[in-house]
Amino acid sequence: MSEQVGLRGRLWFQTLTGVSSPQSGDPGTIMSASALAGNQQALYLCVVPNAGSRFPCVRDGQVGLEEAYTLATHLRALMEADRDRPRAEKSPIIAVVDVKSQAYGRREETAGIHFAAAVASDAYGSARFAGHPVIALVAGHAFSGGFLTHGYQANRILAFDDAGVIIHAMHKEAAARVTRRSVADLERLGHEIAPMSYDIRDFAKLGILHQLLHVDNPLQPGPGEIEMVKQAIAEAIEDARSGPADLSNRLDSAEAKNTRKAGIAVRELVRQQWRNA
Repeated sequence: MSEQVGLRGRLWFQTLTGVSSPQSGDPGTIMSASALAGNQQALYLCVVPNAGSRFPCVRDGQVGLEEAYTLATHLRALMEADRDRPRAEKSPIIAVVDVKSQAYGRREETAGIHFAAAVASDAYGSARFAGHPVIALVAGHAFSGGFLTHGYQANRILAFDDAGVIIHAMHKEAAARVTRRSVADLERLGHEIAPMSYDIRDFAKLGILHQLLHVDNPLQPGPGEIEMVKQAIAEAIEDARSGPADLSNRLDSAEAKNTRKAGIAVRELVRQQWRNA
């Protein structure tokens, strides 16, 4: 039986914050807390499954309307509270990520899930440009619009080096249907073409991750491993503070320069054309 999506996210959120239930007024699918990250108070956010949600399409760990708007509300409130602080004192934001996807449903589509997702993504990006170090810890799955909405806008992305961690545009079965290939064919191609792989080590070759973290069992971490993860988060915060607010680090990394040469070259050609236009 496969592991439930969201289980790792909830566990690591509780481990890092000591908080085990949603805040009053938040939907049961959102965990938020103020807790230490290094020597600073940080805002921790996590999307979790909730079998009792009034929206059926988010009950298994998807990011839906309430989730997206609630994330944005917490982020905008923090930005307002820290508005007059210098950059060095802006509160860090930690997105603990274990999401199945965005919510696919008639109600979500009718009510504008695309807009809700954009609102949350924009809030994360705005916080980053406002000087808040935004760190994503991918503890489990990070699929599709769920990850775009919650975590992908981070200055630095950390992930566990574990078979249960997957970052991808879509699930294998869906990708097989779209590409008219078998799942076995996709897995074979993934070993040859890094962006198609579902292996987190292959994803790391793209240069998007800041660091892979080695924990023997992310569902049962030892005290030393917990401290290692906390230290990695604190170091990622300081690294984000010292770097640019944009996401250029994802193209400037040694891994990106090796595996994304064509994309980088195209970007440079487009820049040259833009300058000469």
